Amino acid sequence: MIVYTPPKPATTIPVVDLAGSGAAWEVHKACREIGFFYVANHGVPQALIDAQFDYSRGFYALPAEQKLAIHMKKSPSTAGYEPIGGQILDSQDPTAEKAPPDLKESFYCAMELPDDHPWAQKRIRGFGHNQWPQGLPGFREQTLAYQAAIRALGDRVLAVLATSLELPAGYFEPFYDMPGTTLRLLRYPPHPQAALANQLGAGAHTDWGGITLLAQDGLGGLEVRNVDDEWIQAAPVPRTFVVNLGDLMQRWTNGLYRSNMHRVKNNSSSRDRYSIAFFYSPRPDSRIECLPSCTDAANPPKFAPCTASEHTYEMFKRSYGFEPSASKRGMM
Repeated sequence: MIVYTPPKPATTIPVVDLAGSGAAWEVHKACREIGFFYVANHGVPQALIDAQFDYSRGFYALPAEQKLAIHMKKSPSTAGYEPIGGQILDSQDPTAEKAPPDLKESFYCAMELPDDHPWAQKRIRGFGHNQWPQGLPGFREQTLAYQAAIRALGDRVLAVLATSLELPAGYFEPFYDMPGTTLRLLRYPPHPQAALANQLGAGAHTDWGGITLLAQDGLGGLEVRNVDDEWIQAAPVPRTFVVNLGDLMQRWTNGLYRSNMHRVKNNSSSRDRYSIAFFYSPRPDSRIECLPSCTDAANPPKFAPCTASEHTYEMFKRSYGFEPSASKRGMM
């Protein structure tokens, strides 16, 4: 049992050396205080990362009609292109005043599966039905290679998270045997002077799933809220990934670990900002309930059990304003 003590307000986001002997304890502290940390010595080749950023820039340089030809609404799993203004992240409270659309465009890549694969046939977000742009040779091969490398890193991070929670290193493996994976290439245009009030590249939000692994360019702009409700910069740290916890990890840990609010504003008025996010979530039909090390008689479960898909389905509707085509409420 991990005894609860109030977290301290974070003023920085720690860098965790995955090759270090104290990684689990450093992750434990970071997840309780802010829900974010950087990982160094992560094992993903820098050349692969650099190539993915190059291909991302190449994709966004394509003519608008080529990008719109693979609009995410044309994919049963909502894989493909999302135009600027397509999402409102600062809208997770359905009773709150609606925020302006986000100033970003995206390309979503799901797990690559043949159309006749049983999970692709379920038409669940994150499984199959990828759409690939014309006129960009090598984009598919590069993106899938990057996705595979980041998934392997995600498994390493999950093992450290399990150890940090006094669980066996392989505890999360059964939940990730057929995981929900979404790779998202993001472009944030220069922040316009005429932006609406509270209009950002990405409005304040939490991530919906298990963990997120983010590569960001050198411009910065990611901001994270600490427990004193102060916003701090998650400045780019060379040769690291940013890792943050999603809502499902918070539910699993009974609120001990934080799925934290964050937002993005391009700090430049003249240059595009690029980032690459990998959302790594448990199998959609996984039952998410309080972990045995995070509850006792004095600390009963705070969250009702749910499947992984039930939460992400609801958050998708709030964020995009439409339901993914042909998806089922219990299986998204």
